[in-house]
Amino acid sequence: MLEKTYRPQDVEARLYSLWEEAGAFACGRPERADAEPFCIVIPPPNVTGSLHMGHALNNTIQDILVRFERMRGKDVLWQPGTDHAGIATQMVVERQLMEKGEPNRRTMGRAAFIERVWAWKEESGGLITNQLRRLGASCDWSRERFTMDEGLSKAVLKVFVELYRKGLIYKDKRLVNWDPKLLTAISDLEVVPVETRGHLWHLRYPLEEKCFDPDNPATFITVATTRPETMLGDVAVAVHPDDERYRRLVGSHVILPLVGRRMPIVADEHADPEQGSGAVKITPAHDVNDFEVGRRHGLSPINVLDPEARITLKDNAAFLKGVPQSEDLVKTIAALDGLDRFAARQRLVAMMEERGLVEKVEDHVMAVPYGDRSNVVIEPYLTDQWYVDAKTLAGPAIEAVEQGRTVFVPKNWEKTYFEWMRNIQPWCISRQLWWGHQIPAWYHISHHELNDLSPSDALHLGEIRKDLHPFVVVESQEEAIAAIQERFSSLQVEVVDGPEQAAKLWLNERAIGIWRDPDVLDTWFSSALWPFSTLGWPEETPELKRFYPTDVLVTAFDIIFFWVARMMMMGLRFMHEVPFRTVYIHALVRDEKGQKMSKSKGNVIDPLRLIDEYGADALRFTLAAMAAQGRDIKLSAGRVEGYRNFATKLWNAARFCEMNECVRVADFDPKACREILNRWVVGEAERAAKAVGEGIETHRYNEAAAAIYRFVWNVFCDWYVELSKSELSGEDSAARAETRAAAAWTLDQILRLLHPFMPFLTEELWQRTGEAGPARESLLILADWPALDGLADAAADAEIGWLIDLIGQIRSVRMEMNVPAGALIPLVLVGGSEEARTRAGLHGETIRRLARLETISFAGAAPQGAVQLVLDGATAALPLSGIIDLKAEQARLEREIAKIDGEIGKIVQKLENENFISRAPEHVIEEQRERHSDAEHARARLSEALKRLQGAA
Repeated sequence: MLEKTYRPQDVEARLYSLWEEAGAFACGRPERADAEPFCIVIPPPNVTGSLHMGHALNNTIQDILVRFERMRGKDVLWQPGTDHAGIATQMVVERQLMEKGEPNRRTMGRAAFIERVWAWKEESGGLITNQLRRLGASCDWSRERFTMDEGLSKAVLKVFVELYRKGLIYKDKRLVNWDPKLLTAISDLEVVPVETRGHLWHLRYPLEEKCFDPDNPATFITVATTRPETMLGDVAVAVHPDDERYRRLVGSHVILPLVGRRMPIVADEHADPEQGSGAVKITPAHDVNDFEVGRRHGLSPINVLDPEARITLKDNAAFLKGVPQSEDLVKTIAALDGLDRFAARQRLVAMMEERGLVEKVEDHVMAVPYGDRSNVVIEPYLTDQWYVDAKTLAGPAIEAVEQGRTVFVPKNWEKTYFEWMRNIQPWCISRQLWWGHQIPAWYHISHHELNDLSPSDALHLGEIRKDLHPFVVVESQEEAIAAIQERFSSLQVEVVDGPEQAAKLWLNERAIGIWRDPDVLDTWFSSALWPFSTLGWPEETPELKRFYPTDVLVTAFDIIFFWVARMMMMGLRFMHEVPFRTVYIHALVRDEKGQKMSKSKGNVIDPLRLIDEYGADALRFTLAAMAAQGRDIKLSAGRVEGYRNFATKLWNAARFCEMNECVRVADFDPKACREILNRWVVGEAERAAKAVGEGIETHRYNEAAAAIYRFVWNVFCDWYVELSKSELSGEDSAARAETRAAAAWTLDQILRLLHPFMPFLTEELWQRTGEAGPARESLLILADWPALDGLADAAADAEIGWLIDLIGQIRSVRMEMNVPAGALIPLVLVGGSEEARTRAGLHGETIRRLARLETISFAGAAPQGAVQLVLDGATAALPLSGIIDLKAEQARLEREIAKIDGEIGKIVQKLENENFISRAPEHVIEEQRERHSDAEHARARLSEALKRLQGAA
């Protein structure tokens, strides 16, 4: 016997273990050897991560898909795994070392630190995969991969070497996002723009051969900057070629204040005549746009910051090159060298003010880039890094989407994809970390580097000639030794820690020392290989042959470029085929007001807490029901509670079936039903199955969820259960037996259709309802998806539809008119057709019971004081004059409508106010629009009720 209350906490862990023990998640089951394959690769969560609401949505959608396709008989592989998360993991372990008072990573050395990270991963790195199990994710855990495991590491090395040999990976000195705290380059995705109130300094640069006079604009040109400390690295001033104010100055020079560097004034469209003074300082080593301007005009960049963002001037050859010695230069170096960038900013501005070189300072709001993990301001920084020629690789990836070999859902995201891909820049793939795939490049010191160098100078080659060290790119250290040994056959090759040791070895022992590049690869590099490396590539595995290309990728819009595009590039390059046929881009999960969740706002909703309180099924169904294409999800605990109530509703309906002996019949044929109610419900089951299946297939998960919700709540629980009570308690044994069998059959169809959305509840009911009747052939997770056809019955639909419409309208009138719940009211059918009279006669008892009627009668005209309802084939009249005060009720409705009209007026006034629209946050505007829509619906309902009352007067 089913318990009175469904408690998800009592069944979820048990059922998940049952599925795993049965191997239900595994691909390659013997009975599906010839089945059509279906594959999804999970977007690998960080090994340091814990489940957040974005994960919950993403994995719920994937699980709906794989459970659906598994039930449709396909050989399904949902490939799971985690990402090694270079920066995040290294930070976790370093913080752990600090908290325990143990030596830091530099003290313990690279090998020992990496060993420590692996130990942490084995002990604590599986948190998120266990949390995904709690969500119900039916991944094939037997095939779980990790981006640093042996197979994936082999794939990474092979790809790097092959791309390098084809000239598609190279070293270059370019600007990167530099984190001065973590001392590494980071990706754009790890940079968070923070709106900050700062200043815009207008600085005067003296014109060459002019005697600077702060009161004479003809002696200087004014530039505006938010980062005055970078002026030390200025190499030019740019003006727009069409700016009449400065056209005569193009080709002349300015003298950089405090330094004395002679700099050209160049014409470049980067300078915006409408911004600031129209003249901009050009600092190629510290600004991305300036870097491109510098390249266009052949200007050498000058880096004035060290890796920790301190000013470096004293021994900076690039800074000093071509600058005449002067008292100003000496003072500048003495005052600023070694200072932190922000301290240097204050001192430099003060020095400029002393000389009358600050024209004005304006308050300025700007987006300042912060590192998402270090929480320090990120610097555009000029360094030697490894790059991928992304433009070359992007060509085939663009073409594949243009040809429709990969499609985006919703389709509008293709525009974003094309925009990024057609304007793609070189991809910086090196990171100055220890945890990750170490770059397979081995350096050695060349002959010419040591010529004429003293031993002491040679020991500093790592700093002096770092960019000139020759290197070989191969997959292993053994190959590197062999390659360099072949080049220097007369010398011994030894592996050392770095260039200083190599120089010492050369000078003292006449041997060749080689060392591996200490940098590691960007984690997106290994993730780009995920669809084929997880299937065993570069080995030609059976899984690779069977499941590549994969079918669907489910991901968020913010990593279309960082991950989706790069998987497209790598898949086409190495597998000569797209990595997936469909990319489904889901929306964001926001709070109930539509605001993005963040810890600083305190509005983060923890999915695990919701699972604890309401069950995984309720959370899953909520997310699916709200996952409309192109619309963000506004989530609240109240919505999840509502779908927990939906689960309870189904549980109670199953208990009703159990108590009424609705047991499955082995040879039940829904097409053979004779009772009109049963013919109607099996037809509804067919419609629901088609709607749910079509919704999932077209990635309209909200429509699929709405279809099964309607079938469960409205059709089965509300109407079929209520309408069947007459048959189940009647004296017609054949009708009773058929209704019991039809109810059990319909419940089975519900469990199958609902399973992808609510796997735990449905599997539990499948098991429990299977205790009576024929034995279940399989777990629900492996059962067949309903294939229903030919069950629709127009006559049954019309008759039961008429019955439901009549009862529903009477109930609505009772509620709208404030008819007391216990009051039995008369129903008069006016001018009804013979068919309507017959229906009323057949279902009279049911109508009276469910609509709380005293009598049902027929008349040629409606009685005085009756509220009238229009039905198919008749008019229903409800004489209410003696039951409610019609005039008082009319006045109440008029007051309610007037109140709503006032609310609508205020909302419309706001929405038509351009000042409100321009200033209010988007979630506030959207909230007002929703309130307007709700108010209009409420007004329409009350107006209809008032119209009925007026007709009765």
